[in-house]
Amino acid sequence: MLEIRNISKTFNPGTINEKKALINLSLTLEDGDFCTVIGGNGAGKSTVMNAIAGVWPVDSGEILIDGVDVTTLPENKRAIYLGRVFQDPMTGTAGDMQIDENMAIAARRGQKRDLKWGVTAKERVEYRELLKKLDLGLEDRLTAKVGLLSGGQRQALTLLMATMKKPSVLLLDEHTAALDPKTAAKVLAATDRIVGENHLTTLMVTHNMRDAIAHGNRLIMMSDGKIVYDVRGEEKKKLKVSDLLEKFEQVGGEVSDRMALS
Repeated sequence: MLEIRNISKTFNPGTINEKKALINLSLTLEDGDFCTVIGGNGAGKSTVMNAIAGVWPVDSGEILIDGVDVTTLPENKRAIYLGRVFQDPMTGTAGDMQIDENMAIAARRGQKRDLKWGVTAKERVEYRELLKKLDLGLEDRLTAKVGLLSGGQRQALTLLMATMKKPSVLLLDEHTAALDPKTAAKVLAATDRIVGENHLTTLMVTHNMRDAIAHGNRLIMMSDGKIVYDVRGEEKKKLKVSDLLEKFEQVGGEVSDRMALS
């Protein structure tokens, strides 16, 4: 479903600030894979996300989504294949619009716009059922402005909106990092359910080693723009935080304060 072939990316080439962010990185995710990504600061985690999303072009290599070569496609042309949730809960929703209006925009993604009524009664029933599964009480607040929601509620709504059209690949870029532990656990539980029910191919970046182990069927560790560890299935289930820390030491990676505290 996602195939990355030998991509490289250097920022500020030829200057004193030159940074090789990705170095001949390759990664293949099969249909339905839920892969967590962990690594220290500057390892290249978010850089991979931005490369897949087309935020900027890679220097070399290829990116294929569901068999389609999107390497040269701009960000807006790739959006039809992707769903993405960012670290900042304020990103991904329109705060001045109602919950049902935000969901209607997500439901019409990739469709031609017309002058029909914005949100139909049938759609409100559907949205209420989807929101009820989040267990956050949002199903009774369809007309509330999104800007009035808490960070956790807004992030859960963003997750729901990102998956309404069943994207080929779902990108989760530290989507619980800005939330308190209790709220983060709720959003992660919703993530597991939505990914499982829709059989979504998912790439989740996290700084939390416990979460990286507990969620998904595969885990990769990045360091200096490369994948240095790749584990899946039963082997992943047996992992402990101490195992990951030991691996970090072996590759000379830096454990950030956020990772250590988590």
